[in-house]
Amino acid sequence: MSTITIRNLDAGVKQKLRERAAVKGVSMEEEARSALARSVLSDDSDQGARGESLYAVIRRLVEPHGGFDIDLPERGPAREPPKFD
Repeated sequence: MSTITIRNLDAGVKQKLRERAAVKGVSMEEEARSALARSVLSDDSDQGARGESLYAVIRRLVEPHGGFDIDLPERGPAREPPKFD
């Protein structure tokens, strides 16, 4: 295990950390370790805060509604590509 010291921590951040720790019944130090671990580990993957892929998140949000039908407009003819003469 390693030790770090965080200087110049914003007072509001420290207060929020203290409140979250109190709600969970843990020390501020434990809450800080937990918050840092969640933040760093979630940055290492392409998944959301819950560890879900974007597909899983969208599916979880849409499934209760039975899906959605989207009317797509008809595509027109392709335009001429630009000429760089």
